[in-house]
Amino acid sequence: MKIPPLLISVLVAVVVALVGSSAMAADPSKAIAVLHPTTGNNVSGTVTFTAAGDSIKVVANITGLTPGKHGFHIHEFGDCSSPDGKAAGGHFNPTNHQHGAPDASERHEGDLGNIEADASGNAHLDITDKILKLTGAESIIGHSVIVHEKADDLKSQPTGDAGGRVACGVIGIAKP
Repeated sequence: MKIPPLLISVLVAVVVALVGSSAMAADPSKAIAVLHPTTGNNVSGTVTFTAAGDSIKVVANITGLTPGKHGFHIHEFGDCSSPDGKAAGGHFNPTNHQHGAPDASERHEGDLGNIEADASGNAHLDITDKILKLTGAESIIGHSVIVHEKADDLKSQPTGDAGGRVACGVIGIAKP
């Protein structure tokens, strides 16, 4: 029995579509935010978020900061279009918790505390977080990372009194 060429073409197209869609449906294992300065600032860098079992490893490398601590948060919108970074909205907080330290039992999902810059304005952070997620309704993908001008005091509500926004980057799916 000979199978018509048109039927073979249709079957191949269906198989390719199914294989392609199942590959696209895989949960992301890594995300990245490329930080760009807000108006009047020179801050830039990258922040990666990598799945590590039931946690997310966060690695940040940032330059152009003033020496000292700077609030470091995930914000609710993936919108860095405004000159001051305020289009990113407030802290990402889908569970409506109070603001707190990264190790607090109750905190916004976006509360990552502070990142500390050295005398040259360079900062590196390498932490593991058990609250952040790369999938589901509480996924950080599509939101933004904001670096603030001052230290987060880890207690003032709702944002830690960290001052203006010196850099913003949208969190997107990264190549694994």
